[in-house]
This record gives sequence, structure tokens and C-alpha cells, in this order.
Amino acid sequence: MLTDTMHVVSFFGSAGLYVPVLVLVYWCVDRVQGARLAVALLVSAAVNVTLKLLFHDPRPFWTDHSVTGHEPHDSFGMPSGHAQNAPVFWGLLAAWTRRSAPWAAAAAVVALIGVSRIVLGVHSPGQVVTGWLIGAGLLGVVLWAEPRVVPWWTRRPLAQQLGLSLATGLAFVVAMWAAMRPLDGWRWPAGWARRIVEAGGSLEPISLSEGAAAAGGLCGLLAGLSLANRLVGYEPGGAVWRRLARIPVGVAGGLVIFTAGLFLGENPVPAFIVQAVLGVWVAAGAPEAFIRLGLAGRTPRVLTRPGEGRPGRGAKPFGGSGGPPPEDTGVRQ
Repeated sequence: MLTDTMHVVSFFGSAGLYVPVLVLVYWCVDRVQGARLAVALLVSAAVNVTLKLLFHDPRPFWTDHSVTGHEPHDSFGMPSGHAQNAPVFWGLLAAWTRRSAPWAAAAAVVALIGVSRIVLGVHSPGQVVTGWLIGAGLLGVVLWAEPRVVPWWTRRPLAQQLGLSLATGLAFVVAMWAAMRPLDGWRWPAGWARRIVEAGGSLEPISLSEGAAAAGGLCGLLAGLSLANRLVGYEPGGAVWRRLARIPVGVAGGLVIFTAGLFLGENPVPAFIVQAVLGVWVAAGAPEAFIRLGLAGRTPRVLTRPGEGRPGRGAKPFGGSGGPPPEDTGVRQ
């Protein structure tokens, strides 16, 4: 009973929850907050993969026979990704509400997620606490940097924004490669391998594929948001049926890209490219499709003379308010 409960709690700190929520928020509710959450979580994911390769610390059930591993992970354990991502996601949701009560609720959820990882035997207390600290630090950086970096980014020419997106993704790949260098020629210790197999897992060679996928997703998302802001002008408001109708369209496009990527293999380069294309689709391609299918409208553009109307410190991420139009009557042409 306890194990089942901990699996449920752990799910609230997993990509299985985060990804659908982020997509739904961006496509159907508030593109600003959806973009903010997605960028922050992808940065956190890339940082986490880098640190796991750097520390290459075993999970507790690999080395301690008194600990039962209830999830068959074969990735390193320091820091806990669930514990690290939880403050970023739930903290940003609390900040979105601008109220004090959600912060207490977010802290409780973050704490429970960390505890669940210990109970499930996949992380030690030290790995969880380290994840919490890093996640809290990233949350603070996001809240401090967003009103400073986003206006600067959106003032760049589109070509520069796309170049910065690629440079950001590649910088993480280089950091991951450097972190993995000490693992050249590394082999799984027999005891670790046996425990992973006993837990139901299968051993895979240590590679950059997972990290490259996270970095590629970040690259594609940043590029897609830049394209969406400059060229698409997507407005997520509209009638409820139109918002819901966007979901199968967007998911179908994503499945086509993902399926095509299966034929490219799982090496780091294809992983980076496929996730980058998915990021562009989610942020810009799908919204453009929604508009052309009559399921969404475009944000009205305000014409200004050169030097006027530039975003200030309070500018919203990638332009626009992200909320519904004043009269939520459906598609606006």
C-alpha cells in the first residue's frame, strides 16, 4: 500500500505529468506561463543530466542490499531529478498565482515527492536534498533573470535569437560531454548490474543520448518561441471547443515527428535533432496550424515607430500577455 502511494506521489514530479500539463497550458490556456514553465523545466533537465554524469553516483538499491529498488533505473542518482524539478515546476505555478497559500502547498508537494524517491529506493536522502537545493536555486535564478533576459532576447533580430537558441543547446551538450569524459572505458560494476536487472531494468552503455535529447528540446523550444513571437502571434484564447480541438492536432503532428525520428536511431545527434524539431513544432508549428485551421486567432500587433514600445523589466516572456482576448468569442481574424 505504501509503495503504491509513493508511486502516485512520485508521478507528480515526473515528465509524465509535466509534459502534458505544459503543452495544455501553452496551447490552450496561457502561452506566456506555458513558455515560462517549459523553458525552466528543460533547463533544469539539462542541468540534471550534466550533474548526474559529473558525479556518477550510484542509486541506493544498486549498492545496499537492504534497499529494494521499486523502479528499474539504470541512470546515476546524484542529484535526484524528481527532487530537483519539483521546486522549479511547482514553485513557478505558485508564483503564477501571486498568492501566499499556493507556496505552502507547493512546498508540501515538493517535500512529498522527495520522500517518495527515498521510500522507493531510487535515491538516497543526500541525493534528494541536493536535488531540492539545486531546484530551489534554479527557481530563484528564473524568477530573477526572467524580467531581465527576456526583454533583451526579444529585442534581438530573429536570426540572432535562433543562433542563441542553437548555441544554448550546444553549450549544454559540450558541458555533458566534458562531464562524461572521466567515464571513458567505464564498465558497470557486476553488483550494480545485477541489482538493476533484478529490479526489472536493462543495462545500456553510458551515452550522451539522453542529455542531447534534453539539450535539443531546449534549443528547439527557444527557437520555436522566438518564431512564434515574431511570426505567428498565437493567441490561446477562444471558445472551449476550439481549445480542446487543438490538442489532437498538436499531438498528431508531434507523433509524426517522433515516429520519423525512430528511423534515425538513438545516437546523440539524431536525439538532439528530433527533440529540437519537436520543440519548434510545439512552440510555433502547432500554433500556426491551429490558426490556419480556424481553431485559434492571432495576437493583434501594435505598430510603433523605431525605438518605441520596447519591452521593459516587466515584459512578458516572448511578448504578449498570454491571456484570453477581452471578448472570448472564438477566432479573431
